Amino acid sequence: MLAVGTLWVAVVTAGSETVGGAVEALREAAPVGVLRWELGDLWERDGLSAAAALTIGESALLAAARGEVVELWSLERQEIAEEDGETPEPVSTPVEETPLDGPGEAVDNGVAAKTLVPSDPDGYLIAGRVYVSNSTKHSPSAEAVCGAFSARLSEDEPQILIVHTHGSEAYTPVPGTDIVWSGDYRTTDYRFNVVKAGDEMAAVFGEAGISVLHDRTLYDYPSYSGAYDRSLASIERYLEKYPSISFVLDVHRDAIEDTQGNQYKVVSEIDGVGVAAQMSLVIGSDGSGLSHPDWMENLKLAAAIQEEALARYPTLMRPVLLRNSRYNQHATKGSLLVEVGAAGNSPEEARLAARLFAETMITVLQAEAAG
Repeated sequence: MLAVGTLWVAVVTAGSETVGGAVEALREAAPVGVLRWELGDLWERDGLSAAAALTIGESALLAAARGEVVELWSLERQEIAEEDGETPEPVSTPVEETPLDGPGEAVDNGVAAKTLVPSDPDGYLIAGRVYVSNSTKHSPSAEAVCGAFSARLSEDEPQILIVHTHGSEAYTPVPGTDIVWSGDYRTTDYRFNVVKAGDEMAAVFGEAGISVLHDRTLYDYPSYSGAYDRSLASIERYLEKYPSISFVLDVHRDAIEDTQGNQYKVVSEIDGVGVAAQMSLVIGSDGSGLSHPDWMENLKLAAAIQEEALARYPTLMRPVLLRNSRYNQHATKGSLLVEVGAAGNSPEEARLAARLFAETMITVLQAEAAG
């Protein structure tokens, strides 16, 4: 029992960077753990929550047919996930983008480097410097995309919330780095996953006097399924507690493969600065049938930031992706899904890109406020 208890504590506190964080993780997990112990279901052998296991256990008939119940539950969760755009591994395949040889100064982490730039206007909505890859039934005009966005920095604090629905999405460090993977290109080690990119953004916003909350929770660990539901619940709690929040940035990273299935990194050489990971902004809509009346406001914000970023760094941003799924962006008129690089990028390239993006966003928001 002592060995089992020790193992359970190790699992619960994995990813905690401080003693306080470990204690908080134990405090949150203990009640559910005790319940699972009572149920004889400590290790979630088939993915059922403690509440579901307790409910099934109340009925001898359901308990006897637990396998069939689990199968039906899994199919329902898959349908809900697909409806809301939650796929097992979101991958943005470049559409009509020309891969160029990446700069030789990129961090040598053993991954081939490419710079992806659009070479053909076909298939894109073009508004100024901004290319939008639109896979929805909507047909916004270039004039509408370039219109003024409505989200504004509030006079109260906090003003920006940074979250990570898929926080364990990781980058590729140099060979020989001591890292423990929790899945394919995933880790709970904050030094190498997208949470570190969020740290960079939060630091830049803070340096500019903009109050930011950075939620470093890994909503996709230990279970990937349901991550969007869990992050949305937290976003709503933050917004209820802090109505001053106008902007929500859900920071991810992409995953891009060549025709042989090998990961490669996407990079942008910034003169006088270094090599940064290329970035993408993903904007959701109501195309999936879920309510999202203000998706156009998110798109206008994305276009404004993209325009300014490309004016500064011509290859930093890949085209904006307008998609049917809403990605929790219905929460505010200033919500963005920010993909910082790809799985093949190094953590250093991702951090530089995150810093450049935050600096650009600050310029856009302050100009609009002064406007």
